[in-house]
Amino acid sequence: MSENANKIKHLQNNRKNARLGGGEKRIEAQHSKGKYSARERINMLLDEGSFEEYDMFVKHRCTNFGIEKQTYFGDGVVTGNGTIDGRLVYIYAHDFTILGGSLSEAMSAKICKIMDMAMQMGAPVIGINDSGGARIQEGVNALAGFTEIFERNILASGVIPQISTIFGPCAGGSVYSPALTDFIIMSQSNSYMFLTGPSVVKTVTGEDVTQDQLGGASVHASKSGVAHFVSVDEESGLQLVRKLLSFLPQNNMEDAPQMACTDSIDRIEEELNDIIPDNPNKAYDVTEVISAIVDNGDFLESQKQFAPNIITCFARFNGQSVGIVANQPKVMAGVLDSNASRKAARFIRFCDAFNIPIVTLVDVPGFLPGTGQEYGGVIVHGAKLMFAYGEATVPKVTVILRKAYGGAYCVMSSKHLRGDINYSWPTGEIAVMGASGAVSVLYSRALKAVESPEEKAKLTTEKIEEYTEAFANPYNAAKYGYIDDIIEPKNTRFRIIRSLSSLATKKLSNPAKKHSNIPL
Repeated sequence: MSENANKIKHLQNNRKNARLGGGEKRIEAQHSKGKYSARERINMLLDEGSFEEYDMFVKHRCTNFGIEKQTYFGDGVVTGNGTIDGRLVYIYAHDFTILGGSLSEAMSAKICKIMDMAMQMGAPVIGINDSGGARIQEGVNALAGFTEIFERNILASGVIPQISTIFGPCAGGSVYSPALTDFIIMSQSNSYMFLTGPSVVKTVTGEDVTQDQLGGASVHASKSGVAHFVSVDEESGLQLVRKLLSFLPQNNMEDAPQMACTDSIDRIEEELNDIIPDNPNKAYDVTEVISAIVDNGDFLESQKQFAPNIITCFARFNGQSVGIVANQPKVMAGVLDSNASRKAARFIRFCDAFNIPIVTLVDVPGFLPGTGQEYGGVIVHGAKLMFAYGEATVPKVTVILRKAYGGAYCVMSSKHLRGDINYSWPTGEIAVMGASGAVSVLYSRALKAVESPEEKAKLTTEKIEEYTEAFANPYNAAKYGYIDDIIEPKNTRFRIIRSLSSLATKKLSNPAKKHSNIPL
């Protein structure tokens, strides 16, 4: 065999070993836990045959605590690029079979390289997290490596989409990179995120808690709001990444892909004319409105279990990607609270950063009262939502379905926050507060003067009807031009599509500044 042939054979053997990561036994151990290897995950996510791997032969350079005896090609992370539906993406996937996927300086350099390339090429970055955290043997070098990644997450924010999947442990410093990205997807089993584990919690606070109770997918989906999506398993989680990316542009200088629309743009939805109950205190499900007006009834809801009193989702109108924000009367009457405000504000800012128009469906009785909300800073959190809408320069179309009361009217993409086109259904109630509350304030003396309960009830009813006719309707706002038109509910889809079409060439910029100071 020639010298060249030997070298080629040596390369082939090294490549084969590199692809095995920590070895077949450790890959089998992954499989026994219902988990896939790093390369298996990448192959499931990307278009077939599109993956180009970088730095396959990198090894760590650490010599502390005898770790120099444990060196593997790739050193705990697989990096490269590929395509999803033909569109370029950059990707890294922790390899748990190599030292538990713990982060070394060499691993950080690999991840930073593809993040730098993604920024230069204007393509999304996807991280598949399955890591035991920082490699303790490397000390401050591991911490420096983490922080180099964090800095790139920060600089890439609002420039290229960043998506994180959690398919295993993500603890300590590992959690901050996903937290800095745009969307986090956790698998229902095997995944967890926390800064300090159960043993440390027990030592410091005396609290007994399991990994799932502390940082499992259901906790972060419903309580903390850290996770935007929860998948049943890894396969469905990776398919979710593909679907999410279909709504997003490659970068902040491009628009989201225009899809072929098979749904009639002037489709009439007769049931919308009757969806608002006659009783103003009765609930309905706003997702029925959303599914009735978007292309083919298809939408992708973000943070579904967190602050369910407001809906945030991606959908399409005539093939165009949009972000939808909608109050949900079915949960807490659709009232705004701290969590709902934060959830919607961040979604709006993402859409604005990536040129995705925002459609807002309003049915909100106000902000949730009480000491719990006030002590928790609902003023500041509500201001975040107002700031996000007011700052956004993308096309904004608003439809008031029913209630739009007080400060909540102002906040929900009103004309005064540079809403481009603001519609109301005939059932819209735009006022400082609800009729009964307004009457109790405006006529408190007159009502106190009436001794008979029957007379008091009669006077209250009369004044409520008076107030409703004068203020709790869309015509008073329309009189001042705050509502551009009052539309028939069944025509909502067509009117939104026409509005978005007219706003396609919108140009609006904010005053020059280093950056804004959103009330965090």
